[in-house]
Amino acid sequence: MATNTKHLNPGLILTLALIALVRPFMSITGISEAIGKPVASITATAIISILWVAATVIRKETQPVLTLVAAGVAYAVFAVIISGVLSPILAGSLQGPLTSPFAIVSVLLTNIIWGLVTGSIAALLLNLRR
Repeated sequence: MATNTKHLNPGLILTLALIALVRPFMSITGISEAIGKPVASITATAIISILWVAATVIRKETQPVLTLVAAGVAYAVFAVIISGVLSPILAGSLQGPLTSPFAIVSVLLTNIIWGLVTGSIAALLLNLRR
């Protein structure tokens, strides 16, 4: 069974993925350390999740789950690429997911699940509005 993706909004998916890049940039800039790692990461993830759900609901996306799974995948790809580019510059050697195929799969799966959860919440909210 093929999924119809012609109704997905690539601009929204890209925008949501870019918004999620706040998390790695908080870590890179030391903001996460200044706030406190677990609190900063959890808070950023919660705020990003709320923004993802809100944007999807406000735009009345017809496929909220698929949209947010795609945003999660796009974010994962961007995060892996940024890590690969910046870690040699900032740390002097390649670090992060690109050092292990398992880590790349883990990043992708984690963010697919994140998109699935937020997309399911958005779908539920959209159904309640109808």
